[in-house]
Amino acid sequence: MGGAIARKLSKDGHEVVAWNRSQAPLENLKSQISNLKSAETIEDLIRSLEKPRIVWIMLPHDAVDKIVGKISKLLVRGDIVIDGGNSNYKDSDKRFAEFRNLGIHFLGIGVSGGVEGERNGYAFMAGGSLQGYEKIKPILESLSKPNGSFEYFGEGGAGHFVKMVHNGVEYGMMQSIGEGLEILEKSKYHFDLSKVVRVWQKGTIISSFLIDKISEQLEKDKTLSEFAGPIARGGEGDWALEVAKEEGLNPEIIDESVDFRKRSEKDEKIQNSFTAKVINALRSAFGGHKVKKN
Repeated sequence: MGGAIARKLSKDGHEVVAWNRSQAPLENLKSQISNLKSAETIEDLIRSLEKPRIVWIMLPHDAVDKIVGKISKLLVRGDIVIDGGNSNYKDSDKRFAEFRNLGIHFLGIGVSGGVEGERNGYAFMAGGSLQGYEKIKPILESLSKPNGSFEYFGEGGAGHFVKMVHNGVEYGMMQSIGEGLEILEKSKYHFDLSKVVRVWQKGTIISSFLIDKISEQLEKDKTLSEFAGPIARGGEGDWALEVAKEEGLNPEIIDESVDFRKRSEKDEKIQNSFTAKVINALRSAFGGHKVKKN
């Protein structure tokens, strides 16, 4: 997604300087963006940016602290740091406070849109420094074109909190689609599931981006034979359940969909179920996630 964001920003006239922990993806990106500037080290990256500098991080949540620790020593008052990965909102609360003490604007932004975001526009759920948010609006406007969206939700980890709940809802929706299609797949009527979802795509209450994506996958292979369990999870569903417990809530659908993914790690029956095939096919289609294939 980081590469796609860089391409989209460059196409819309923004000057982008890129750095990556491994060189091969960076070289590949440079071959796609003729005017892309790159840096060999984080230090070179920071030096190459005009003040106030905007540094956008796209990393797995468990790798953010290491990079943040480095750049916090290189940035100055008035600079802006954006964490666009799926970080825990509590970590974003902490980073927001630490950077505010340094006079640096920190933004934790949840990003949705997957592999379609570059073409259709991303959705951004922003939290952190309001002043920093106002300054990066032109960037978000470019990245949300033509059909995306963006909004500011409050200080600290507010944006990542909204994205965490978004992903929990996503788990439940994918689980429901998978279960429904498995009921159809096991029925005595021998349904052509590609025809079923083609009808569901237009004019129905459940027509959606996810239905569009599973339709594409079923058009390629009506049995989804190449997909198998287990089903990976990124942590956001678990975090959403932790928060719900703290709030005295019982989100049964999210809870059951997270549990299904956990059990898929060892349960061969789940791994071979059509529900698991649907969920993994969806994860591959909309997020480009690597999934186990038969």
